[in-house]
Amino acid sequence: MKLTINGAVHDVDVEPEMPLLWVIRDELNLTGTKYSCGVAACGACTVLVDGQPVRSCSFPVGGVSETAAITTIEGVAQGGALSRVQQAWIEHQTPQCGFCQSGQILAATALLNEIPQPTDEEIDARMSNICRCGSYPRIRAAIHAAAKA
Repeated sequence: MKLTINGAVHDVDVEPEMPLLWVIRDELNLTGTKYSCGVAACGACTVLVDGQPVRSCSFPVGGVSETAAITTIEGVAQGGALSRVQQAWIEHQTPQCGFCQSGQILAATALLNEIPQPTDEEIDARMSNICRCGSYPRIRAAIHAAAKA
C-alpha cells in the first residue's frame, strides 16, 4: 500500500484494518502523533487527510486512498519555517504539558483553512480535541492570532 505522508511516498506492508496511527508511529517512526484514548474521543492522534482532521487511532489505513495527502505534525512546518499556527502556539505559550498539542495544532490548521477568521463560537464548535490541562483559552487566543498572521 502506498501512502503520501508529509509529501513523501511510503510503501507499507500492513493489514488494511491497522489504525493509521500505528502505521505512522510504528511503521514510519513519525512519533509526533500521539496515542491517548484509542477510541477517537480525545483528538491527540489527529492528522490531516486531504486537509481534513482525522482521528488516526481508530481510522483504518485501508480507508486512506493512495492519492490522499496525509499531514502529521512533522509535516506542518515547511522549509524549516514554522506555520502560522505553530508560531502562534509559541507566542501564546499555549501548551502546558504538551501531550495533546500536535493534534490541537493540526485541528486548528484545518479550522483556519476552512474558516480563515473564526469566531469564538466557531472555534469552540470545531476544536473538539481534549486538553487535560485546560489550556482552552490559550488555544483560542493562538487560533485568533494565527488567523491575523
